[in-house]
Amino acid sequence: MSLKSSTKAEEANLYSLDIEIAADAFEAACQKAFAKLKNRISIPGFRKGKVTRKMAEAFYGKGFLYEDALDLVYPEAVEGAIKEAQLDVVGTKNADVKEIGENGVALTVEVYVKPDVEIKAYKELKATKKKVEATDEEIEAKLHELVHRNARIIAVEDRAAENGDTTVIDFEGFVDGVAFDGGKGENYELKLGSGSFIPGFEEQIVGHNPGDEFDVNVTFPTDYTPELAGKDAVFKVKLHEIKTEELPEVDDEFAQDAADCDTVDALKKSLADEIKTQKEEQNENEIREQVFEKLIENVVADIPPVMVDSELDNRIRDIDYRLSAQGMNFETYLQYMGMSVEDYREQQREDAEKAVKLRLALEKIVELENLEVTEEDLDKEYEKLAAQYQMEADKIKAIISADSLKKDLSVQKASDFVRENAKVTTARKPRAAKPKTDEADAEAAPAEEASAE
Repeated sequence: MSLKSSTKAEEANLYSLDIEIAADAFEAACQKAFAKLKNRISIPGFRKGKVTRKMAEAFYGKGFLYEDALDLVYPEAVEGAIKEAQLDVVGTKNADVKEIGENGVALTVEVYVKPDVEIKAYKELKATKKKVEATDEEIEAKLHELVHRNARIIAVEDRAAENGDTTVIDFEGFVDGVAFDGGKGENYELKLGSGSFIPGFEEQIVGHNPGDEFDVNVTFPTDYTPELAGKDAVFKVKLHEIKTEELPEVDDEFAQDAADCDTVDALKKSLADEIKTQKEEQNENEIREQVFEKLIENVVADIPPVMVDSELDNRIRDIDYRLSAQGMNFETYLQYMGMSVEDYREQQREDAEKAVKLRLALEKIVELENLEVTEEDLDKEYEKLAAQYQMEADKIKAIISADSLKKDLSVQKASDFVRENAKVTTARKPRAAKPKTDEADAEAAPAEEASAE
């Protein structure tokens, strides 16, 4: 494409690009735009697809193609101007068309560039981790979970429903005698006491026997969906079946069957190890959070607002994608939360700003420490992604460019570098205060001690 461009700084991180698109390049775009529109252009007395460009321009005006033509040449023109100016652009603020017509196009585009970043400190950032141990209570809780996972479900026929039972019910809800959407279910398994239904619903099933048909009266919470919030409702319920858990005895045979351990003691040791591993992982996550929080505080940069807005857009796309997997969308989620899109963006803005600062800091550390991503690193990551998404590596490479992946991997290397160079101490339990014998001995015991990692 034939174009000219010039650049000037407007303010911190904001540049103005003056771009000129030559007449011949714009004419070619107009011809391409007409070819796309031709079969949809309608002029009285002529069939669609039979109208010439000259006829269409005479009927609609010479500039009727300009907007579509500009859409065709704009991306390449701006990209070329950015490349020529050697700018690291992070977003566009404004585009202003100064002139458009047979002589070509003159426009001005304001773009934000990646800001300069200063980091006051990124080595020996302090963090505290908890001492890792598995208490008897935690081991017993894990054992309790394992026992219930291996419970046998049996039908109950000789008593009424009790809290903790699983019931099989039909139900249909009515407000003012009219059934409402989403208020009906058949052969629905409901565990009493789980709190998965409207407050007061499960409690009214307790005491009923299989075969009973009865009404359940409830009031919807005020924070429920707008059409039902705060309203009284009646559910017609039929109880088909009551089920309960028959728990296995905790002995060596159970240890062997449930966890491939020889004895109950060996099973408890295995559970303790599992608890410790989970706590170590949690510790590591908390350490990184503490270290990154301090790193963010040490960042000095004039961040363009478009970078924060872009991060917010990414967060909304991500949550919408995850909600779609659950049969919901972002708009419905906001309705349940009683929020607008603007409310959500404001709620997330501070975290988005921190995420942008962290990314900028890590990218700066890549530069300062000369952290490099090797071809071997790239190949391993492509193989990992291929396995994760169950796709061929070549297809992953077609979706994710090597440059993009290399940038992400370099940021991960910077993240690991900051963590490895952090100064981490282990918090100890508070000492028990000694009894005070008189006021002269009234020295407070230290609230916490710490040892280096």
